[in-house]
Amino acid sequence: MNLPIVVTGAFGYSGSRIARRLLEAGHKVRTLTNSPTRGHPLAGQVAVEPFNFDAPEKLARSLEGCATLINTYWVRFDHKRFDHATAVENTLKLFAAAKRAGVGRIVHVSITNPEEGSTLPYFHGKGRLERALRESGMPHTILRPAVLFGDGDILINNIAWALRHLPCFGVFGDGAYKLQPIHVEDFAAVAVREAFESGNRTIEAIGPETFTYRELARTLGKIIGCRRPIFGVPPWFGYAAGRLVGWWHRDEFVTREEIAGLMENRLFVDAPPAGATKLTDWAKQHAATLGCTYASELARRRR
Repeated sequence: MNLPIVVTGAFGYSGSRIARRLLEAGHKVRTLTNSPTRGHPLAGQVAVEPFNFDAPEKLARSLEGCATLINTYWVRFDHKRFDHATAVENTLKLFAAAKRAGVGRIVHVSITNPEEGSTLPYFHGKGRLERALRESGMPHTILRPAVLFGDGDILINNIAWALRHLPCFGVFGDGAYKLQPIHVEDFAAVAVREAFESGNRTIEAIGPETFTYRELARTLGKIIGCRRPIFGVPPWFGYAAGRLVGWWHRDEFVTREEIAGLMENRLFVDAPPAGATKLTDWAKQHAATLGCTYASELARRRR
């Protein structure tokens, strides 16, 4: 029997790639979303339900009859309209509803190096949720991506934007901390594969290339033809410069917590890659357009 697969946030960045792959493989897809009326190319192809976090019975009913829940729900930073604490609380409700509804498996998106004892809300929250999922007794896969890149991404695009539009590029501290970007389609392929596996596993969902932050900026600048002087700045200065960029675009360019996570080397793990697409190859293919337009996190949420 071809039971539906639930993808939270199927109209979002990674969720839409996961949902599209499932649909192309002939699977039925249902989504839970904060934007049930949002216009999206997939809107007519998936069954749409609101999250109903404040109504546990409705939330459980929206998951009934489904084989697997693929959970991409999260927030990037704390904001007056959303925060990590609420995202953790809502995700715990989602796990409980999935168990109540008899969902057979959960594929949950986490982050590299989560730690419940971390002072950084992002990594603390992801650590808390990993523990909750393990303690739930439900069969599951935990995916730990570092940075996603691809058409429509925000973080890599905006580094390229800064290289195109600013006379120089500052890295926080020495810029020697590392990150391992994975292409969003590679990540989606792993998520879809794991939806039909059995047992419990944790996968470091990283790409095949490892960069220091300084190397990443230098490499992207070379590829897009915008070589800039790259120098280290105190984290407070880099944050202040990012605040100016964010103010100009009515967005959050970078947060203190993201800077701290980078400098703590939390976007690097010693593990084999889960994806095959190289950022350098992809950037060369998109060199003419990468970073030409600023990508706003808050604008996407407003839309």
